[in-house]
Amino acid sequence: MDLGISGRNALVCAASKGLGRACAEHLAQAGVNLTITARGAEALEATAAHIRSLNPAITVKTVVGDITTPEGRAQALDTAGDLDILINNAGGPPPGNFRDWDRAAWNAALEANMLTPIDLIKATVDGMIARKFGRIVNITSGAVKAPIPVLGLSNGARSGLTGFVAGVAREVARHNVTINGLLPGRFLTDRLTKNFDYEAQKAGITVDEHIKRSSSTIPAQRFGQATEFGAACAFLCSAHASYIVGQNLLIDGGAYPGTF
Repeated sequence: MDLGISGRNALVCAASKGLGRACAEHLAQAGVNLTITARGAEALEATAAHIRSLNPAITVKTVVGDITTPEGRAQALDTAGDLDILINNAGGPPPGNFRDWDRAAWNAALEANMLTPIDLIKATVDGMIARKFGRIVNITSGAVKAPIPVLGLSNGARSGLTGFVAGVAREVARHNVTINGLLPGRFLTDRLTKNFDYEAQKAGITVDEHIKRSSSTIPAQRFGQATEFGAACAFLCSAHASYIVGQNLLIDGGAYPGTF
């Protein structure tokens, strides 16, 4: 399918690995010029080289920095220029017990997973409105639909972002600017594997046993592949998705048991 976005310009945050990288790869295959960010220069440049090999016709610019800081956001936005597509993404806060989190932990979670995406939306949405095209996708978490007890920091911050977007998405939709959320369930990424150790230790089992038990609870009987997530992201950014507004697309292999 031609997604109708060839030649558009996108900023993909935290794109050197995992779900962010998969989104960047699929946008590149659709002909989108990219600015990608990450904190690690080596991984970021390796990802950029791979993406260029997927589509030599596009431009891929890199910005090494922390998107959750004002300086990191300013550098990314200056490098990207006028944006048609924004993929908000940042690593989630660590698991734990809410009794152990002080205000600094909460502030860090809110900064990364709520306030940073809001700042980037604020910085880019008016330009999109003026150009009559914009696609903003926030990578959040399946925890927005079904909170995960050990990820309380993430539950709170990402739900706050979702509530904010629910209002502003409907305000800008008439300008052909859409804002939606992509909610990953369990995908085979670095973040998931890091959580395995914590969860296995808490359950008193080995990591291998925990992986086996966890995947068996998913109706699809497996964890997701990042490329599946990237393809869904690219479609939400496409010209065909202009009537999808303020939605939260859960991609979890059927793990969420609800009807709505």
